Amino acid sequence: MIIDFHTHAFPEKIVEKAMRTLIHNAGNAIPFTDGTAAGLLKYMDANGIDKAVVLNIATNPKQQHNVNDFAASINSDRLISFGSVHPDAPDAIEELHRIKEMGLKGIKLHPDYQGFFVDDEKLLPIYETIDKLGLVLVFHAGVDIQYFEPVHCPPQRLCRVLSAFPGGRVVTAHMGGYLQWYDVEKYLVGKNLYLDTSYSYSRMPSPHAARIIRAHGTDKVLFGSDMPWSGTALEKRFIESLELDADAEAGILGENARRLLGL
Repeated sequence: MIIDFHTHAFPEKIVEKAMRTLIHNAGNAIPFTDGTAAGLLKYMDANGIDKAVVLNIATNPKQQHNVNDFAASINSDRLISFGSVHPDAPDAIEELHRIKEMGLKGIKLHPDYQGFFVDDEKLLPIYETIDKLGLVLVFHAGVDIQYFEPVHCPPQRLCRVLSAFPGGRVVTAHMGGYLQWYDVEKYLVGKNLYLDTSYSYSRMPSPHAARIIRAHGTDKVLFGSDMPWSGTALEKRFIESLELDADAEAGILGENARRLLGL
């Protein structure tokens, strides 16, 4: 089974505007889908991907209800949709309970888009609630190419908040911190969290990635692409380039995610 743990899709009524803005802000990037859930499924069918986790982000406090309603509307056997809350929303804790009640399995937080540092104490009640509800939490980690400075979720700051997640259901995107992989080795490797491999193909040297993965533990690594911004098929080639043993590769490509998500 192949599970892409890091993908994105947008509601059809805003997808054209959202994609146009993101393409422009990312240096005229060429997307691999049209940004819709249907487009993602079409790509998955064409490339042998069994399931995908769709990460949604509430970029302002008033948006979180609509974001989570959309997440619930596309949640299915193949598209495992995550919700989001905004730290500045007065009802963020209540919304976490609603997300759980809607049957969503996780949360995505993007400290750069949402304007908070990952170790800000105001986030602790949110973190503790996510953990108590048994939800998986995915952080964007490291540099974001649209918001280069400051980096709101570097490995050193992320390390400081891991004690808030005794359940160990924390996933740090982009191999623990995009473009900050030496700090990932220093602060995160071996800790009680998962790394996802998204947006690594042609960007991260394979020997460096293999060293981090082996040191961290192959059972704590999840395959991801960042679709539509990097192709799942290309990111799968990256995993295959790491020269891991067959069991480790199979775990990263799907079994670890299956276990984490309780599928």
